[in-house]
Amino acid sequence: MNAPHIDVEEVEAANTAFYEALEQGDFEKVSEFWLTPSDLGIDETYHDPADAGVVSCVHPGWPVLTGRGEVLRSYALIMANTDYIQFFLTDVHVSVTGDTALVTCTENILSGGPAPGEGDELGPLVGQLVVATNAFRRTPSGWKLWSHHASPVLAETEEEDGEETPP
Repeated sequence: MNAPHIDVEEVEAANTAFYEALEQGDFEKVSEFWLTPSDLGIDETYHDPADAGVVSCVHPGWPVLTGRGEVLRSYALIMANTDYIQFFLTDVHVSVTGDTALVTCTENILSGGPAPGEGDELGPLVGQLVVATNAFRRTPSGWKLWSHHASPVLAETEEEDGEETPP
């Protein structure tokens, strides 16, 4: 087993690389970050590889997705329908216990859709704050995602800032 600070550095590097693969729209690389049956020592001959390890994912506003197949399909859909996405991770905290690690962070997301007119490179950019928890498991080939759960951060209104609104 690695020294605790080495584990934390490895998990943080895996987490960062996962988001970089998303930004690049690299489906193969994104797929490599998710647990597979062989990562867990499961013989795929006797188990459905889509469900082994019961990976899960919750994107903001989506239902819970379980099984590697469902999770990877969701990322394929997101990448196919997003022309530009960039993640600025803040408030990153890594906790490692044995062969399991949790990363909590704020995803400051900047994204853009299709260009509205011919000759335009990209549609309007939209910013969003999302808090995420990523669970990783140690495997012989490095740290792999076991679960991703992301929830939107609700924006404050003037009423919440203590200012009174007119009647």
